[in-house]
Amino acid sequence: MSLEKTKAWIKTRLGEEKYLHSLGAEETAKELAFIFGIDQEKASLAGLIHDNAKEIPYEEMLIYIKNNNLNIEESIKTNRKILHAYLGAYMAQKELGITDQEILDAIKYHTTGKPDMTLFEKIIFLADKIEANTRNLDFRDKILNILKETNNIDKATLCCIDSTIRSLLDRKLPINAITIDVWNYYIGL
Repeated sequence: MSLEKTKAWIKTRLGEEKYLHSLGAEETAKELAFIFGIDQEKASLAGLIHDNAKEIPYEEMLIYIKNNNLNIEESIKTNRKILHAYLGAYMAQKELGITDQEILDAIKYHTTGKPDMTLFEKIIFLADKIEANTRNLDFRDKILNILKETNNIDKATLCCIDSTIRSLLDRKLPINAITIDVWNYYIGL
């Protein structure tokens, strides 16, 4: 599918703010891919479509999962903020015909991350957290400075995970076990 058709597809699935977020993630993923010497076009595509299921109502997500016999752990199914990523990977495959497992995994793990992410997965994870259209620009600058000063994407990833955990704690929201596993993995590097 062409980039124009993909943008049209994602635009029909998202409201204006989430669409702007997706465009920002697309651009940031491309920038980070350039810095780290990986396929910019592929990163751009993953950044653009990473949130394709974000605005599907929760009850519809559950029906879609049931109707398509998707095997998703209960701890994921009960957390809407994480579930959209797992469903989004499936929908990218089914509706866009994406078969590149690295893109699908990057979409799946863009919210929680996972221990021992690939460079590509880290780039999409970071792009989601620091894109310039809708995210906090001070935090974006902090992450970009870590990358500029250290060229260590693991340190930038850990900083994002730290921020996520602190935000969840401040809002008294549950922390998924995957996020804890990611923290434990990256703090040990």
